[in-house]
Amino acid sequence: MKKTSTRLADGRELIYYDSRDDVVRDDRDPRPLEPVATSSEIRADRLLGDRVAIASHRQTRTYHPPADACPLCPSRPADPGASGAAAVARHSEIPATDYDIVVFENRFPSLAGDAGRCEVVCFTADHDASFADLTEDQAALVLAAWRDRTAELAQLPAVEQVFCFENRGAEIGVTLGHPHGQIYAYPFVTPRTARMLESLAAHRQRTGGRNLFDDVVADELADGRRVVIDAEHWTAFVPYAAHWPYEVHLYPRCRVPDLLALGEAARAEFPRVYLELLRRFDRLFGPGEPPTPYVSAWHQAPLSVPDRADFALHLELFTIRRTSGKLKFLAGSESGMNVFINDVPPEAAAQRLREVAST
Repeated sequence: MKKTSTRLADGRELIYYDSRDDVVRDDRDPRPLEPVATSSEIRADRLLGDRVAIASHRQTRTYHPPADACPLCPSRPADPGASGAAAVARHSEIPATDYDIVVFENRFPSLAGDAGRCEVVCFTADHDASFADLTEDQAALVLAAWRDRTAELAQLPAVEQVFCFENRGAEIGVTLGHPHGQIYAYPFVTPRTARMLESLAAHRQRTGGRNLFDDVVADELADGRRVVIDAEHWTAFVPYAAHWPYEVHLYPRCRVPDLLALGEAARAEFPRVYLELLRRFDRLFGPGEPPTPYVSAWHQAPLSVPDRADFALHLELFTIRRTSGKLKFLAGSESGMNVFINDVPPEAAAQRLREVAST
């Protein structure tokens, strides 16, 4: 992997990740951009203990642009021999005319400065592709980029937790159709992770030192009904108390706290396993159905908690589609009281995910 860091016209960092070492990245951003001005602020909820990012500047972010105006596609030089739009240069967020993977600072970040950092990860230059369309080599390059960004962002003084994720589909709320994900570098431990850490500590005390993550994975493997993929270095299963209609948790066999600690064998096997999961998600509801909307989220240990080695890196993949043409909405119980009601039994979800395995 070759990494090339540069700056956009407004000073934001942009990084190319290329599979070939001989690629030269010397394109400049010619756009007349003003420096990014953000108003991100972290406020604490005194009743719940949660933190909320107030980011009013995001109201003006790009919203469902046409494909020929996508800010995540490569830039296009002017073609003197063409007519119409093709004759005019088009400058996007990526100055290059092609790329493998690009990471850049979000122009409309939820977190900025002392409140953290937000980055965009473009998985491919192909606007009409999805992560599931990537080759295993391309997916391996994405994993390498996630690991590199985790290492870099962890060095920032304000950062406490690094979160790599992908939102896919308009139903999820995605405003740009180009295949991409994001990375949030939080200046605090997120509420969901804090609850995991509390459960981890309580289980350790209750069982005389046993690890909760290890026991959860072992119990799922022993039960077997909710296991979706049982590979040499990764295990994927629908959790016993799944919140979402179709939800899969993916764990490396060897417990590690973060992406940086993944062993070589697990890194090598990950592309095959993860691409298979994504392709199964797209087959869940039968032929002719639109691509399945999903959230794919890496859970990594916070940086300064005690006993962070006890935390287990894992990926949580879920969709809000519960059946053909119907979505799972968060209504009164979920939104008002955080008590989820799942219409799809986890055992049935796992069975369906096994049925749609690649042949």
